[in-house]
Amino acid sequence: MKELIGSPGTVSGLTLRITQCASASASIAVMVSASDFSTYTAFCYLIASMGLQLLWSFGLACLDVYALRRKRDLQNPVLVSLFVVGDWVTAMLSLAAACSSAGVIVLYAKDLDFCRVQNHVPCRQFEISIILAFITWVLIAMSSHVMFWILASF
Repeated sequence: MKELIGSPGTVSGLTLRITQCASASASIAVMVSASDFSTYTAFCYLIASMGLQLLWSFGLACLDVYALRRKRDLQNPVLVSLFVVGDWVTAMLSLAAACSSAGVIVLYAKDLDFCRVQNHVPCRQFEISIILAFITWVLIAMSSHVMFWILASF
């Protein structure tokens, strides 16, 4: 079987998972550092979604480290199907959270000029966190695409 970039148990797979963890944790950190983020439901959902993404990616990164150290092959149909389902679920949740948060910030920043009128609202921090959430989603989408093709090759 041809090895794809980002396959489980490879250095590229580990790098992809670590990058997912880093961008999800950065999104959480920027959002949590903003004042009054908890008053907006979409931003709370973004935090929950990125937290789940962080846990999922960290768990798979640990599994990749284990496979690399023990020289184990993680590409069996049962394990890969679990990875596919987990990646798809977290990808959908991440996309939904990022889109809903982006919708809120577009409404406040562009349509209502809420961010300009209310100077105490940290709209820039919200925007940075949302951008990081979209980056996380792109990375998890890449991962789920690779997992799907590995599963299809069995």
